[in-house]
Amino acid sequence: MKRVVTFGEVMMRLSPPGYAKFSQTNTLDVVYGGGEANVAISLAYLGVSAAHVTRFPDNLLGRSAEQFLRHHWLDTSAIIYGDHHMGKYFLEKGAVHRGSQVVYERDGSAFAKIEPGMVDWSQVLDGADWFHWTGITPAVSAGAAACCQEAIAEANKRGITVSADIHSRKSLWNYGKAQQEIMPELIAGSDVVIGSEYDVSEIFGEPITGEGNERFRIAAEKLTKLCPRIQKVFDKNREMVSASHNRIQGKLWNGKEFLKTTKLDVTHIVDRVGTGDAYAAGIIYGLLHYAEDIQALKFATAACALKHTVEGDANMVSLEVVQNVMEGNTSGKISR
Repeated sequence: MKRVVTFGEVMMRLSPPGYAKFSQTNTLDVVYGGGEANVAISLAYLGVSAAHVTRFPDNLLGRSAEQFLRHHWLDTSAIIYGDHHMGKYFLEKGAVHRGSQVVYERDGSAFAKIEPGMVDWSQVLDGADWFHWTGITPAVSAGAAACCQEAIAEANKRGITVSADIHSRKSLWNYGKAQQEIMPELIAGSDVVIGSEYDVSEIFGEPITGEGNERFRIAAEKLTKLCPRIQKVFDKNREMVSASHNRIQGKLWNGKEFLKTTKLDVTHIVDRVGTGDAYAAGIIYGLLHYAEDIQALKFATAACALKHTVEGDANMVSLEVVQNVMEGNTSGKISR
């Protein structure tokens, strides 16, 4: 069985029930999630051995969060504890013409206070086939960025494939460093990248010409020249009819050709959070298990579309369900 290791913050997610606004509710639903952990959980549901590395507060909330990860089949043996603050985010789910809204409370969290040397990456990555990180982790703190660099360096030394979702929220970079100072070195150690032409232009200061998919192809070509280790660059097109109705299309530049999937119509979105993480998990699974890039891309796109139908942060669907959608079975009929 393939083994994947992910690294990043896990937050408590608090949301009004259903599609209620905060001003309408007296109760909040609680789940736990974070980009990289969402990827690991998605992979675990697909039958992959997945481990997540993070730092939790040494209290009831931290233990509850680890229990949540263990409940969803993750190896949590490398999780470390310290301090007392749990990162949180508040989500008000949108519907139809009203978009979702998110408020973060993650400054000074236990994960933000992680430091180099706290994680024994040599032990954690022993026997791993893949390591995954996102641009959100190095944005949280200087310590998180340094730990991420340690992990990438160890994975490179061991010949472990490294994937990176390089989308990074500007609002998180508030510890005195800009993403342009930190991200290029981390990306240079990655083999597979998920990112848009905007990400490439923003992080590397590269002007990108062209329109639509051609613009993405040009950006991907530039990125692979700037970082020769990168073999494949993925992204997706999202056509937003409304907050409840999107169309999803996967795309890939593999150094030789541009590939894209047909669009999948998601006509009733249950929960959009974590759809990019489901796409990343689908890419990792697809590249580990399919010989052809187009098959991996179709698998990832199907996984992404399915996450829109699952409440919570992670894509808790089985391999069979993803493969059915990948093969065009989108009717959603009852399985008996």
